[in-house]
Amino acid sequence: MKNQFYVVFVLLTTTFTLAQEHMKDSILPVRLNEVILIGKPSQVNQKQVKPLASLDEYLQQSGRIDMIKRGSYAWEPMINNMATERTIVTIDGMRIFGACTDKMDPVTSYVEISNLSEATISSGQVGSCHGPTIGGSLDLKRLRSNQANLGWSGSLSSGFEFNNRQRILSGMVHFKDSSWYADANVTYRKADNYKAGNGEEILYSQFQKMNASMISGYQFQNKLIEGSVIFDEANNVGYPALPMDISLARAVITSLKYEVTPTSGLINHWENKLYFNTITHFMDDSKRPDVPIRMDMPGWSDTYGYYSKGKTTKEKHHIQFNVNGFYNRSIAEMTMYPNNPNENAMFMYTWPDIRTLYNGIYLEDEMELTCHNSLKLNGSFGFHQNKVANEFGLESLQIFYPEMANQQNRLLKSISLHYKHQIKHWNFSVGSGFGERAPSVTEGYAFYIFNSFDLFDYIGNPNLSNEKSMEGSFDIHYKTEKIKTGITFSAFHLLDYIIGIPDETLSPMTIGASGVKIYKQLSYANLMHSSFQFDYRFTDYLTWNTKLQYSYGKDSEDRNLPFISPLQYQSQVQYKKNQFQTEINVRGNATQTNYSPFYGENKTPDYAILNVSAGYNFKWNAQKVMVNTGIENLFDSYYTTFTDWNNIPRMGRNVFINLSYAIEN
Repeated sequence: MKNQFYVVFVLLTTTFTLAQEHMKDSILPVRLNEVILIGKPSQVNQKQVKPLASLDEYLQQSGRIDMIKRGSYAWEPMINNMATERTIVTIDGMRIFGACTDKMDPVTSYVEISNLSEATISSGQVGSCHGPTIGGSLDLKRLRSNQANLGWSGSLSSGFEFNNRQRILSGMVHFKDSSWYADANVTYRKADNYKAGNGEEILYSQFQKMNASMISGYQFQNKLIEGSVIFDEANNVGYPALPMDISLARAVITSLKYEVTPTSGLINHWENKLYFNTITHFMDDSKRPDVPIRMDMPGWSDTYGYYSKGKTTKEKHHIQFNVNGFYNRSIAEMTMYPNNPNENAMFMYTWPDIRTLYNGIYLEDEMELTCHNSLKLNGSFGFHQNKVANEFGLESLQIFYPEMANQQNRLLKSISLHYKHQIKHWNFSVGSGFGERAPSVTEGYAFYIFNSFDLFDYIGNPNLSNEKSMEGSFDIHYKTEKIKTGITFSAFHLLDYIIGIPDETLSPMTIGASGVKIYKQLSYANLMHSSFQFDYRFTDYLTWNTKLQYSYGKDSEDRNLPFISPLQYQSQVQYKKNQFQTEINVRGNATQTNYSPFYGENKTPDYAILNVSAGYNFKWNAQKVMVNTGIENLFDSYYTTFTDWNNIPRMGRNVFINLSYAIEN
């Protein structure tokens, strides 16, 4: 560990020494959010060495995001080491809530890489306009051809991965004329069980899914009307780290948008959207042998929402507003079938039909103080309501909370201040913020939800107060033609921290469970996240990129928090010339020493894996063929990481081939 921190110190010293030698007079654009660019309409993405990778693999490029892995499909994103209770994930600004009590269906599972243009990551309170959050937000923006050239374009892609025999087929088509545009995309994936580094087959890691996306819009004068739909269905999805699998996960996500760009007046841009999405999720253990008791656990989530956001500029003030709201219905059931056919099945609601209503407003003002300095102030205020609509579910929770009402109202507030300074090649910013969040449906209303990570049954607590966060952050970046480097740092002091705490007076319902935990609030918890990036361009064709990341987390009892990143690193050398590109990549992390036995964690060892890949583009006028191939985990290492649920091992050596054909207009 000392050697690893020594390497960090040397890299930092080298970076700033080089920076001082290359200083010139220039002003850089401010980067408030991290944006991962994926692709452009009617164009096969040439920047990535694995164009048909999963969205989860792309998101791991960020220094802010880690992914909790329970299988080979649908990983849960964490921002600043905070899971989805404390963050917001949206698709084109739409709020979506999963229907699975075990988080098998994160929002990211309903978007494919082939229909995504970019992923915008906001840390903490800064830049999050879609609702109250503590850890940050992630907005997934889909491809649109409204800015593309006129005419038709499209592509057809296929891929194969040898380790788990994953078959991938994807097709897209784009059309645009003077007033109308349309984008359609379909992607199909099917995979068998994968093998870990020692050749061990990881049972129940198979999956099959299909994703279809359609966007169509009509432009007239300075106005735009756009409709969109996503249909995503996964079947026979195994989760080797969990005791149950998925027989069906289906999502229908729709929206209607009206957008205006006034040529005069106070508002420069105004966008309005109505949306609806419905999620259906069936968990079962029918393919698991020798289970103590058979269970079915279906869940449903329906969300109706809207937002109206706009921008205006007045002198040195750049103002944004977003009025938004949603109504969500979340319900989940569990039916247990005894092995003795003479015994009756047992039924209960694990989410007792929770209705959540939210309406809020977000305001932001970015003020240009001088040509080198600016100040950004934003804040939000919202009304949040939970209601238990199912009488049987309410009575079940009243066993633990006799005085519990069926409705809970809250006010949620946030405010942040961000100062930026730019001069020559340097870009410096510092910020602070305060925010609140309401307990999630599980934290407030769960009824005997089994957590296979720590082997406890969980019961919600409707009497929880809002969790609060006090945040401080800074980042410093330096950029020349050859060098791009930067440090980011965020610290969070979370008040009334919500976490499951064992209650020894209660008996578990799940066979084999260690006990029962009830969601309670600790007085505080502290979290810190930092990352360092250094990119160097040796020539026009050869570049080197390195990234280091480290986090720290403790609760008020001086216990380590779970899923906190040890020192992580990734470094790659990339060569691109004309139509050829190749890349060598190494990534890994140090031993996880600050793990949390109290919260169910154990120590994970260090690891390092090596990946190599290459690709070539063949062009004939408007036609293009791209071939990409590579080997991941070249030395077939057996490893697991701090985000792998129950230490499920990652994939061993994997050879992939991606082939794409595109016609551009």
